[in-house]
Amino acid sequence: MTSPIEHLASLRVGTVEYISPDKIEVQLDIDSPDNIALNTGYPRNFPRINGFVMIPIDLGFVVGQVTWITIQRSPYPKRRGFQDFGLIDLPFPLRRMELQPVGTLCVNEIGYKFKRGLETFPSVGDIVILPTEDQLRAIIESGENRRVYIGNSPLLGNAKVMIDPDRLFGRHLAVLGNTGSGKSCSVAGLIRWSLESAKDKITETDKTVNSRFIILDPNGEYSKAFADKEGANIYTVNVEGNTNQKQLEVPLWLWNTDEWCGFTKASPKTHRTTIVHALKSVRSGVAFESHSKEHELANYIRVIIEAIEISVKDGSPFISRQAFGFHHKLIKWSEGFSIEENFSSNLKNRITQLNDLIVSFQTQRTGTGYIDYSYSREEIKLLLQYLTSVFSEAGGREEEFLPTDEDSPIPFTGENFIRSIEANAEILSTTDYIVTLMPRIKTLLSDLRVQKVIDNGSLNLEDWLNNYVGRNNHESLTIINLSLLPSDVTSIVTAVIARLVFEAQQRYLKINKKCLPTVLVMEEAHYFVKRYNDDGEISSPNTQCCKVFEKIAREGRKFGLGLVLSSQRPSELSPTVLSQCNSFLLHRISNDRDQELVHRLLPDNMRGILREMPSLPSQYAVLLGWASELPVMIKMRTLPKNQCPQSGDPDYWDVWTRKVERDIDWTKISNDWQNRTDKIPNQ
Repeated sequence: MTSPIEHLASLRVGTVEYISPDKIEVQLDIDSPDNIALNTGYPRNFPRINGFVMIPIDLGFVVGQVTWITIQRSPYPKRRGFQDFGLIDLPFPLRRMELQPVGTLCVNEIGYKFKRGLETFPSVGDIVILPTEDQLRAIIESGENRRVYIGNSPLLGNAKVMIDPDRLFGRHLAVLGNTGSGKSCSVAGLIRWSLESAKDKITETDKTVNSRFIILDPNGEYSKAFADKEGANIYTVNVEGNTNQKQLEVPLWLWNTDEWCGFTKASPKTHRTTIVHALKSVRSGVAFESHSKEHELANYIRVIIEAIEISVKDGSPFISRQAFGFHHKLIKWSEGFSIEENFSSNLKNRITQLNDLIVSFQTQRTGTGYIDYSYSREEIKLLLQYLTSVFSEAGGREEEFLPTDEDSPIPFTGENFIRSIEANAEILSTTDYIVTLMPRIKTLLSDLRVQKVIDNGSLNLEDWLNNYVGRNNHESLTIINLSLLPSDVTSIVTAVIARLVFEAQQRYLKINKKCLPTVLVMEEAHYFVKRYNDDGEISSPNTQCCKVFEKIAREGRKFGLGLVLSSQRPSELSPTVLSQCNSFLLHRISNDRDQELVHRLLPDNMRGILREMPSLPSQYAVLLGWASELPVMIKMRTLPKNQCPQSGDPDYWDVWTRKVERDIDWTKISNDWQNRTDKIPNQ
């Protein structure tokens, strides 16, 4: 029977010669394996970059990962045991390797348990041993709640790599790598394998997986990957004919003020106030359509009351020396307080009283030597009382002031929105400023490419949430194909979808006191979260989109919304979003700037395993961060061809050699491109 000391001696491969908090240097024994180790119970490659070795300590074993191996020339071989120093030796090659300490393998009554970090460091002269098969599996299969099988570790005897979905999706995941390295297949696989594992755990036949995945797909890759799933909702632009895809609908009444300002590139000084008032008016049901004279007056007064309330918040009426033109605006507004013959006597009296009050204000401010146009709070309060009395007498209802929030998702049409902007600009004396604003909005509303997406008066908010976020107790997989949207609209539509999902999560938590776990997946994330300079006053659509995702990255975890970013250019991503990702799945990355960024952002200082990123084959990746107890190289599970996203490399040679046929019908393509339903013969 082998004693514990003899067992350790049989696994010995070297001795510690140098130690620091972040690295350990080891002198390999002369008789240690130089290619294949057979003393661990089964053949294993040793020494090998990114392999694991152990150093015995009081608490168990320090686990180190090999970062480099080298040969050092020595004037004589370092022998163990008795040495005859009278011998003459020739120079001898000695092997050395460096380790990165990654954690401690503790021994307990049920076996081994791995944990990150070191409480006790080894010392110079301690032996270095190879882990046995049980110890190696305890290292790679460490962690609790390992529920989803995603691949195998080629460095650790093809041990299964399983992850905890709570860790993987709960604190945001970044899947990074060059094009063709297998990112899309990994993302599709993580979703599919997670759903399959959850389904296997449900024993009741009448229950389904209660999951929510929302994929933002700018290239249309994932429609094919999930076409076989019955519960998948695939949305695209301008759906025609018999297809399993549905019409993408993001009506313009779902857009908030920031998104309208971002799309129109509105100036915060000249345009934003008009847009805010217009949204308030149109969401309040006031479309400035043809009404009775009383109703038109009530609408007019209501907008003026809202304008005064905004001015009060800004402090405009109370600032001396012209008070930012408030007095002149009030005189201009008073021109609309005319009395019609068919008005009731009470309404005529109220209008007369209001006009008399404004005349008194004007007289006070045009007297001898009076140059201060500021208003006191008592004067503003009195003005609002007179305006409110006229509003009520003209048939205005208090409900018309609701919602005071211009961003509430209450339906309206594009035509009403345009009329609302024009009317509010007239009241606010900003007509000259909206000359550049209106053409952008009118162009959007008349664009045939997006009409079906933004113009839907029959869709309500509840239906939208059911369709895109998911119904009650159902497996929901929503794929949003954005590939055919115009580039100037894609960012805003994406921002609207992401914001609505986030705000739905917030309100669910507010009402139910529990979060609703949901995963938002961004393919080609550098389209949506591109880094920007926040120096300019005017926000672009791309900037507005990035700000939405930055907020989700910072706060989404608290509301049960997890992000999955997939990108081939991490150096172009917003640093705020990347810094909030706690787990990383790294495929092959060749670009120097991208490699440097990944090294700086990662929570684990694993220099050795990250150096292998430029040479990783397709389908291989490194998983590290919160989702894994220690960084591990994975060969991701293979997806069937019909379940892979449509992102494979073009088969040039097979097409050239006619092994694969590619028929061309440009007429069909041009008709689709030009929105023609019938073939038009050549002239």
